[in-house]
Amino acid sequence: MRVGIIGGGSIARLFLEHVRRGDLGRARVVAIVGRGERTRARQLAKAFRVPCVSSLKALLAAKPDVVVEAAAHEAVREYGEALLKKGIALIVLSAGALCDDALRRKLERAAEKSGALLSVPSGGIGGLDALKAACVAGVDEVTIAVTKPPAAWKRIPYVEKLGVDLDGLREPCVLFEGPAREGVPHFPANVNIAAVLSMAGIGFDRTRLKVIADPALRHNTHYIEVKGRTGNFSIKLENVPAPDNPKTAWLACYSALAALKAAQSPVRYGT
Repeated sequence: MRVGIIGGGSIARLFLEHVRRGDLGRARVVAIVGRGERTRARQLAKAFRVPCVSSLKALLAAKPDVVVEAAAHEAVREYGEALLKKGIALIVLSAGALCDDALRRKLERAAEKSGALLSVPSGGIGGLDALKAACVAGVDEVTIAVTKPPAAWKRIPYVEKLGVDLDGLREPCVLFEGPAREGVPHFPANVNIAAVLSMAGIGFDRTRLKVIADPALRHNTHYIEVKGRTGNFSIKLENVPAPDNPKTAWLACYSALAALKAAQSPVRYGT
């Protein structure tokens, strides 16, 4: 399997390390997409001796079988539909971009027409198999509380406008509470899991999102509650942050790796 990666962060490095060790069988990275000469993507490409490209045309020329988007919402808009139209499988990690219904429908139509796989991994949460099964019978409520240490919420325009002193917090502070449709765009790098939960379940408008900065936490902690005709269930996840990015759960990075493994296998366990 020929793999392309958009982005140069924790997830890109994880892929490169596992591919180099042979953990993904015969998969190999044929291109990393980055901007400019000093980007992390270009530095990674140099360190792992992988070609670095900066355009859709150059990425397509590398002939990937699957592309892992591990960059930002804008990368999904710029590359997603074009790759799927070419029959190239796409693994989207910036799931919050798909809060845009028009964009999501474009990607879904492109995947249906070409037969290419469009995959959105679970990221830093679990329980989506139970949620999808419950939705067949009928689900009344889905809520998710995304709770992280204050450092994870720094340099976010929405939070800065709130005027919250993240360094001075002594108790939990609610940064947002409301529909996922409204909240996901405010935190483009932090609550992609709420977008995945919404798409797997009852949608962005009915899924409730609560965003909290808690100075007592060391781990990114998420609480999911589901109520429906088949019963109720609750999930708590305590995720170790990625070593070089407190905004991202280490589990989310490995979720992307698991998605690529699944794309190579004809066998599925669970839904």
